[in-house]
Amino acid sequence: MTINGGISFWYATDHSASTTPPRPPLTTNATADVVIVGGGYTGLWTAYYLKSSAPDLRVTVLEQKFCGYGASGRNGGWLYNGIAGRDRYAALHGRPAAQRLQQAMNDTVTEVVDITAKENIDADIHRGGVLEVARTPAQLGRLKAFHTAELSFGETDRELYDATETRGRINIADAVGSSWTPHGARIHPLKLVKGLATACERLGVVIHESTPVTEISARKAVTPYGTVRAPYVLRCTEGFTAALKGQKRSWLPMNSSMIVTAPLPDSVWSQLNWADSPLLGDMAHAYMYAQRTADDRIAIGGRGVPYRFGSRTDNDGRTQPATIESLTTFLTTFFPQLAGTEITHAWSGVLGVPRDWCATVTLDSTTGLGWAGGYVGSGVATANLAARTLRDLVLGEATALTTLPWVNHRVRRWEPEPFRWLGVQALYAAYREADRHETATHRPTTTPLARLADRISGRH
Repeated sequence: MTINGGISFWYATDHSASTTPPRPPLTTNATADVVIVGGGYTGLWTAYYLKSSAPDLRVTVLEQKFCGYGASGRNGGWLYNGIAGRDRYAALHGRPAAQRLQQAMNDTVTEVVDITAKENIDADIHRGGVLEVARTPAQLGRLKAFHTAELSFGETDRELYDATETRGRINIADAVGSSWTPHGARIHPLKLVKGLATACERLGVVIHESTPVTEISARKAVTPYGTVRAPYVLRCTEGFTAALKGQKRSWLPMNSSMIVTAPLPDSVWSQLNWADSPLLGDMAHAYMYAQRTADDRIAIGGRGVPYRFGSRTDNDGRTQPATIESLTTFLTTFFPQLAGTEITHAWSGVLGVPRDWCATVTLDSTTGLGWAGGYVGSGVATANLAARTLRDLVLGEATALTTLPWVNHRVRRWEPEPFRWLGVQALYAAYREADRHETATHRPTTTPLARLADRISGRH
């Protein structure tokens, strides 16, 4: 029987959850030097770097549920160098600026690995890189273009594989090629976020859980239990941003869902040839992402129902039975020998999507308001780079990070309902149809339908 919800597989199998006392909520008005709204990766990394660099700063984190309740505790465990909006930043600021941003992301993977070791955070990290695979002629065309683009942005250690070489890395049915980068590592998302919260508290960061922030304005964060006033108020709420007053159309909460198998025996892993545990993605329009977990399961994810009307978010991570079936089909399409394998857990969560699909870091020095996010599903590593950038902006330091092209980027708001809901549903219906057409026809190029969807969505 599949356990559906329970926040995520990572939480459902966390044996310490029942014995770890929750952090106390805010009970009265308070003051700080910096108040951070959101206890996920972005908020906790920002608190960590601020207190590490300026130990005398009073830093408070306000979290509506518990640390890692959102995407930080539900994601696919991809610590890798992808960043949303790089091509747009190249167009706006020039290719050298975008290349600096990409190099910073490459370095961020190492930064996270190094800090987890320094803080004794056991997050099941395995640095096997990322393998992006193509399974149709059209996907192969996109893969080669993607590979060439990554090389042009300075990733000279990336490797391109043919069908035989791909099966030598992972034995994927019908694979016709792949691209591998060393700038990626598998993680256990919950272990990382819990360890990071503990590291913050060791440094003296105050964390209040069960404290929803209802409104953010200049130099204050308002909760039902009191207001925290501070010269700097940093919004680190990603997919839950729309719940804040005045932020309904800022970032769209896009849904993503996952399933995980029962542990697989050594004989199956030998057939799959998934030995060095690279992360696995593909070049489909409605893409998938997967990892081999530390306890020898496959965790695989994709979009499912992409968006809920009115920017609603779920409570417990439950996903639709049709989505579980769809992801199971993904799994057995890639690995036919897994037909009939038990799916033990399924869950979902939301990620933040700006209208132009560009991740951003912003600080308004006149109001003290700052924010970071809009990672479009690539936030595990990007949150760390964003946090170090927010640190430098708050401390008023001009550094290589504060001159990156995503700093202080502004984007227009999403359309009002029902146009927002209709547009997202149509967008992903088009992508799914494009994938079906490319698979059925073996056409060598991307379908016009997918190209049109890219233009309408603002992704390209």
